[in-house]
Amino acid sequence: MRNVWRELSGLLLPVACAGCGRPRTELCAVCGAALSGGPARRVRPSPGPPGLPAVYAAAPYENAVRAVLLAHKERGALGLAGALGRALAGCVRAGTGQPGGAATPGRAGALRAAPPLLLVPVPSARSATAARGHDPVRRIAVAAARELRRAGLPARVLPLLRQRREVADQSGLGARQRRANLAGALELTAAGERLLRRGFLRHDRVILVDDLLTTGSTLAEAARAVGEGRRADREPSVRGGCRAAVVAASPSAFEINRN
Repeated sequence: MRNVWRELSGLLLPVACAGCGRPRTELCAVCGAALSGGPARRVRPSPGPPGLPAVYAAAPYENAVRAVLLAHKERGALGLAGALGRALAGCVRAGTGQPGGAATPGRAGALRAAPPLLLVPVPSARSATAARGHDPVRRIAVAAARELRRAGLPARVLPLLRQRREVADQSGLGARQRRANLAGALELTAAGERLLRRGFLRHDRVILVDDLLTTGSTLAEAARAVGEGRRADREPSVRGGCRAAVVAASPSAFEINRN
């Protein structure tokens, strides 16, 4: 019901760009270009946590991009999920070697026959989801999967991870403190364990997704949880393992990778 009221209010009340405040548009062309106007790039924080998979991001987390992500996440601007999902889809394509997203005629059959990409959202704490009234990462992942299917890449969202214990608020914590805070905090859901047992979960098709990369601790913990399930089921090693995609990353993560 809360989401319905938010969507109705977006139709009835004056709209302004979430990135810059320009009137009569939820996301103006300039801020949209800041979000997904360029190619997705490989990013990494410094220091990088052990076990962090390869991560691709659409834009630095600053200025209009930061404002758009916060509007969707904290203020319930649900209409922004489509634009954020398109940005995330570009990162998934980059991470899987399909930066353009379109299948060529010679490869179309192979793409259709391939197992779908499995977008696994990093789970939020139940208290945070309840307070916000929605799960922002999962909502963006659903939009990204839709965009990927339009581009000819089979994809679906599988919420395979859950928190096994409470964690402290990450804001204000340094890289080392975040790693300690999240160590062992995630595990596979019962559905994820069943998929592994039945051989339906191929780790080379798993893409961990989140809205933001800062220290990398959350994605490293998610990769650990998926990897533990893989070892427990003795799945044959798959070259490359799981990868990760985020909408935005700290500006320093872009600069470090460039250097």
